[in-house]
Amino acid sequence: MRTLFALVLAGVLPAAWAQTPATNPMPDGSRDMYVGLGAVSAPRYQGAHARRVTALPLLQVEWSNGVFVSGMSAGMHLSTNPVLEYGPLLALLPRRNHSGNDGEWLGAPVAGFAGESVPTFGATDPKTGQPDRPTPPAAEKRSGNRLSGTDAIGARLQGGFFFHYYLTPSLRITNNLLAGSGRDRHGATWTVGLQHVARAISPHHTVSLSADLTLVNGSYNRSYFGVTEVESLRSGNDVYAPSGGLKEVAVAARWNWALSPSWMLGSTVRAARLQGDARRSPLVERPNHVTVSTGLAYRF
Repeated sequence: MRTLFALVLAGVLPAAWAQTPATNPMPDGSRDMYVGLGAVSAPRYQGAHARRVTALPLLQVEWSNGVFVSGMSAGMHLSTNPVLEYGPLLALLPRRNHSGNDGEWLGAPVAGFAGESVPTFGATDPKTGQPDRPTPPAAEKRSGNRLSGTDAIGARLQGGFFFHYYLTPSLRITNNLLAGSGRDRHGATWTVGLQHVARAISPHHTVSLSADLTLVNGSYNRSYFGVTEVESLRSGNDVYAPSGGLKEVAVAARWNWALSPSWMLGSTVRAARLQGDARRSPLVERPNHVTVSTGLAYRF
């Protein structure tokens, strides 16, 4: 029986990071389910310097008909070929707001004081005749959260498909393509990787290794790394309209410890570096980031 246990904690990891469970041949009408609780230490947003630690539920379920749920993603294995895995994929990308604000000026409206009027684009100074573009207070305090003053991006249900090919019984090439993210829901991501599914290092202990890269379209980058003129006025960040391309490269290692036939402890370390237009965004404080997660799960 070939099973890939992926520690996917709901609500904190971008959908592109989620790992599609390997197909798990089971008797008709059966299922394989893990439920537990874990913790994740990760940047507050992609490119943030500040970190947060969050306790979140862990869930992975596979049914004999090929349907699976893994954290915030779900899909269905359609292939009967042992070296190919493919099928539809759904993933929920959590909402992003400007939380993490550590400066009371950051994110405040430009007209935040009594007697001030709201500046509008196209308005002119009556004395100079020049466009009225006052410097926002946030520009004087760039040491805080750079998302402050930017528009929130709602949670997005993405749709797409996955395609994996096994080079050997334990080594597979993975492809996850998802669309529907961003402010206008036109954002798309393609994550391709090389994954060593499982290697037993001692009784009850297995290690999995992976490397991947993620490409995105312009709509995705403009939503999550761009800065509009209105946001620039509020936040003090420079206006920025990135294009699509390579967004990120990453490596990861996952360690599973089977405490008993029913209990499993899983831990993951993932190191990534932003690339291209995403890395050059004024919202990015640190292009390199590490995510560490661990969780205890019960197998039903």
